[in-house]
Amino acid sequence: MRPIRDIAASLGLQANALICYGEHMAKLHQHALPGKHTSPTGKIILVSAINPTHNGEGKTTVAIGLAQGLARIGKKTALALREPSLGPIFGIKGGGTGGGRCQLEPAARINMHFTGDIHAVGAAHNLLAALLDNAIHFRSELDLEHRQIFWRRVVDMNDRALRQTVIGLGGRLNGVPRETGFDITAASEVMAILCLSEDTADMKARLGRILLGYTRLNEPVTAQSLQATGAMAALLQDAILPNLVQSTEGVPAFVHGGPFGNIAHGCNSVIATRAAATYADYAVTEAGFGFDLGAEKFFDLKCRSSGLWPSAVILVITARALKTHGGGDATHSGAVTEIERGLEHLDHHIRSVRAFGFEPVIAINCFPNDSEQELAVIEHWCNERGLYTARFTGFSGGGAGAEALAHTVINATAQPTPSVRYLYDLESSPETKITAVARTIYGADSIEFSRNARKDLKRISTLGYDRLPVCIAKTHLSLSGDPALVGHPRGFALPVESVRIAAGAGYLLVLTGDIVTMPGLPHDPAACRINLTDTGEITGL
Repeated sequence: MRPIRDIAASLGLQANALICYGEHMAKLHQHALPGKHTSPTGKIILVSAINPTHNGEGKTTVAIGLAQGLARIGKKTALALREPSLGPIFGIKGGGTGGGRCQLEPAARINMHFTGDIHAVGAAHNLLAALLDNAIHFRSELDLEHRQIFWRRVVDMNDRALRQTVIGLGGRLNGVPRETGFDITAASEVMAILCLSEDTADMKARLGRILLGYTRLNEPVTAQSLQATGAMAALLQDAILPNLVQSTEGVPAFVHGGPFGNIAHGCNSVIATRAAATYADYAVTEAGFGFDLGAEKFFDLKCRSSGLWPSAVILVITARALKTHGGGDATHSGAVTEIERGLEHLDHHIRSVRAFGFEPVIAINCFPNDSEQELAVIEHWCNERGLYTARFTGFSGGGAGAEALAHTVINATAQPTPSVRYLYDLESSPETKITAVARTIYGADSIEFSRNARKDLKRISTLGYDRLPVCIAKTHLSLSGDPALVGHPRGFALPVESVRIAAGAGYLLVLTGDIVTMPGLPHDPAACRINLTDTGEITGL
């Protein structure tokens, strides 16, 4: 690893622009951040994917590798990525910093606690919860109705036992008993606010708008009405500053914020993306899970809020995922027929990319057990349709394995950037917005609103929140709301169970199917393979 001051210098950042966390990590000082009215000259490249298998298809690895490939062909490049959450690290993934020769460094520190941003988000969120229950306990003048409080607590861990809890037990000195629960910190509205804020002033305004519940007169209660905004912002003083690290080959990486892609909007911070596109000529960023979840939200939420707009869109695909979506065994080699069926799934995502005006670049992330026949079938299909296509072997080859993709992306960014285009107008009703996303991006035939969802929508309209955009939470494994319905499902209905008001983040959170905001650990948690050696080295990530 190179010293972080050298990494910063490659972007034109002086030492006084950094708040160093040791030799290899830093935050950018407030004075070094481009303002919200800054129009970056760098080209933003969005990396997305088809719907992944349970193990993921290497989207982060491709993003890091692409940045290294661009650097190898002489382009001034920076990454803008999310911070890993401890939940997936100890759950299935066992790390969220890329893989092989395409990683963020220092990987172990980034995966574990990094600079404490996620802990700060959790502290600010739970401070608000404590102030809320304190107001109930002392029967403040707000006259809160404790049965209409929906602000839960958070913890950065997969812990299903905390999904539904009862607090305030043990007598009147311990508060008012009520049902509540925990979400994972990455699902916190405070995390979404951190990632969508333009600066400290914007963050404080958004924090103040957080809707917590209602009074006995059915009037909304916000964080501002609890006078919580100042203390929450103080806890987030450093967390709002983007982190600077590096890739395996020394490419600068702004790693900041970590909202989940299936539960929240799944994009790193606006501040980090703007910084990357300001200090570099090419800024490589990603959105969570497949195009149906993260990338749609990147456009309709992050771009709409910030005014940023990409110059190219990459779809990461693997033979493994295509076989799964073709109804076959992902581990079976030479399954050409299954891949051909799975290409219908890719075709749907291509049409989704085109809905925003882009022609996608298809990045084929190659695995050692992929057969040449399988890869040739994929390439032939893409070439017949005139798509930009390149193989990626960066896991084993680093930036050299991404040079073909880098040249292809440069060709794509040389085309005129499509004009700004969203799926829906903010003036449309929430039902119309949900329908636009579900039909265009998921391919749903209809939308089924539960009785609770219709009650939520009626309250949203009454309170005047119906002009907010929508953030739909659903499974990442399928275009539909059913994780078992892989491939290219048709004629399905998207079930909408509830709609929450995330007034601070600035969107309506639409919960579909059996989506949960607190994941659980798998049967064989990755935590069981992680260890600390006697010499202080973390292993098993």
